[in-house]
Amino acid sequence: MKTVFDSATREELVARIRTLDENSRALWGSMTVYQVLKHGRLWEEMAAGRIRCKRVFAGRLLGRLVLKNVLKDDSPLMRKAASSPELLVKETTGDIAAEKEKWIALVKAYAHFSNPGLVHPFFGKMTKEQIGYFAYKHIDHHLRQFNS
Repeated sequence: MKTVFDSATREELVARIRTLDENSRALWGSMTVYQVLKHGRLWEEMAAGRIRCKRVFAGRLLGRLVLKNVLKDDSPLMRKAASSPELLVKETTGDIAAEKEKWIALVKAYAHFSNPGLVHPFFGKMTKEQIGYFAYKHIDHHLRQFNS
């Protein structure tokens, strides 16, 4: 499976993020390109330990089982999955170029990742390996959403 801890995979993701612009439209869901860029940045900040998200009750019950199922193979994440409220972006417009560069910088920062104790709001405590695989799947999911 692909992981953000692989340099070639990071470069692939960065190239795909760079294709997003003000004309990009979602193939599914209601996010604008600005919202997906900011959501991606916020998710990477959570993974890096800069943002803390509250654990959700359903995640405490089912998180480990769902994570195991999500990481069992290379299949993409399902469409319209729920997100932590702290990672939802309400404003629909903003500085697309700035958000894109912030997200790219955070993706590149996986080269020096140092938050092996991440507690995901749904999945709970994740290993570095699980973080690498899931971070790739999360980024890929949103880039697919915008056909990038």
